[in-house]
Amino acid sequence: MSGPDAIAKQFVDFYYNQFDNDRSQLASLYRESSMLSWESSPFQGSTAIVEKLTTLPFQKVLHKVSTIDAQPSSPTVASLLVDDSEHPLQFSQVFQLIPDGGSYYVLNDIFRLIYG
Repeated sequence: MSGPDAIAKQFVDFYYNQFDNDRSQLASLYRESSMLSWESSPFQGSTAIVEKLTTLPFQKVLHKVSTIDAQPSSPTVASLLVDDSEHPLQFSQVFQLIPDGGSYYVLNDIFRLIYG
């Protein structure tokens, strides 16, 4: 992979594809030191994070990413279709990726719905 934009694009495509199809497969992206803040609720460690993600109160979801800003922390602003809703939810999600051998893992993940 070359450059933060290419890394961010590849990561975001992979992450949201996995999230939309099988959230349990996201475990490999987190470590025990990883932290997820979901609407102000903290979850630490791969097991706790994946448990939160797999027990969200919806089954079907489709992410439509509209922007990716790649820096040492990568905020993404996108829309989220939940359970065939006609009204997508707006959200922001920030990932801090840490190099791990030839790939990356998520050290910090902050998710927040945008209301209004």
